[in-house]
Amino acid sequence: MEKLTVLKVGGAVVEDTQALDAFLTGFAAMPGLKVLVHGGGREATKVAAQLGIQTKMVDGRRITDADMLRVVTMVYGGLVNKGVVAALQARGVNALGLTGADLGCMLAVKRPVKDIDYGYVGDMQKVDTSILADLISRGVVPVMAPLSFDGKGTLLNTNADTIASSVAKALAERFEVTLVYCFEKAGVLKDPDDDASVIPLITKESFAGLASDGTVSGGMLPKLQNAFEALESGVKEVRITKADAPESGTRIVL
Repeated sequence: MEKLTVLKVGGAVVEDTQALDAFLTGFAAMPGLKVLVHGGGREATKVAAQLGIQTKMVDGRRITDADMLRVVTMVYGGLVNKGVVAALQARGVNALGLTGADLGCMLAVKRPVKDIDYGYVGDMQKVDTSILADLISRGVVPVMAPLSFDGKGTLLNTNADTIASSVAKALAERFEVTLVYCFEKAGVLKDPDDDASVIPLITKESFAGLASDGTVSGGMLPKLQNAFEALESGVKEVRITKADAPESGTRIVL
């Protein structure tokens, strides 16, 4: 099996021009087959405010009503995605920007209403591996926006970590996949205020302890849960690291 790296870059890096430029230069220089998944939530919040549209969040998750769906489509699928594609093309990478609707590559279902109505938020159902694998084999680098679609004409806002995990799991059928979550921190930290306190290795057993004693909390919990789900579905390795150092940080293994 050929090796493939799926990198997800977080919103804090995406909105920082210098940090994004440095990350994309490093990404362009990475050898081998690769896929990039990007966030952009902070940029969407900023644009929504400029348009007079209120951002509503519940437990760190965005409520995506009809107005917010228009904003995230503009920002994720347009402003951020095409900016990243243009920057990669300038660095000699044959990048292609994709939402879930493009080539029907990421199918999802609108999240059912339980306690909270999240609106137009998608829960991933299927990634079309044949289309993505064909593009990758032709030397194309897919750049995936965090927008899935329902197959009936509606785009759905979908967490970028989930998109990255879903794409990595699907492509693990055809490639030896490493999934890398890149953000502004050096990895999973024992002390959130100390970048030198990186935990170099997390196993499923050690994760349970880190979660129970509160060392790992907040947004890092679902990130690590996604990581273990990916490993259980055939992904070879998961790393969580700083955007400018994708080879370092925290390794997650079963």
